[in-house]
Amino acid sequence: MQIDKELDARGLNCPLPILKAKKALADMLSGQTLRVTSTDAGSVRDFQAFAKQTGNELLEQKTVGEDFIHVMRRR
Repeated sequence: MQIDKELDARGLNCPLPILKAKKALADMLSGQTLRVTSTDAGSVRDFQAFAKQTGNELLEQKTVGEDFIHVMRRR
């Protein structure tokens, strides 16, 4: 999967990973992908809700060690 932009939100708690993702997505073109790495366990459901509210597509979520990886496609 091609990733157009990466965002490191490790160490940040809710709502900062979502706010940083929102800002990053605003600077991207439609169809581009963003990978966000977070250490906040609540970010899993936060990104699911964010995708539903904004229309951006949540392509993937996975846990790697203590990191939660979220991949979104800009609407």
